[in-house]
Amino acid sequence: MTASGIMASVIFLLTAYLHIPSHTGYTHIGDAFVYLSACLLPTPYAVFAGAIGATLADCLTGFAIWAPASAVIKGLTCLFFSSKCRKIICVRNLLSLIPAWALCIGGYFVYDAIITGTVSAAVLGIPGYVTQCIASSIVFIAVGLSFDRLSIKSKFI
Repeated sequence: MTASGIMASVIFLLTAYLHIPSHTGYTHIGDAFVYLSACLLPTPYAVFAGAIGATLADCLTGFAIWAPASAVIKGLTCLFFSSKCRKIICVRNLLSLIPAWALCIGGYFVYDAIITGTVSAAVLGIPGYVTQCIASSIVFIAVGLSFDRLSIKSKFI
């Protein structure tokens, strides 16, 4: 539970304080640690860390309207990754980036269309979502490879 709280805090910090405003929300690299949480923690703890970290970031940075979507999207994102692999960066977790991207881009697009009331306005948010997915994936892979070299996973569990 302690590790889950720490990961939620890291997700919150990277989402709330390292973001760039875009369209009706913001683009950030906090997803990298949502992915990392899912690779290190048991699934229920990872879901908690991802959902709480992202939701707190939205609520405490003036973007509370996005909190319901973030809670669901980040929690579900954790289900794609596996903490059962020997290493963080394994084929399974690399392939998990694909559905994670689809959920992030598609989920926020649908939610954006709901809150703005128009699909054409929601389309303007897609570049930000794509940028967020790519940047977070790069950070996830870089940190994951570093953690694998340091054998963090074996010490974490």
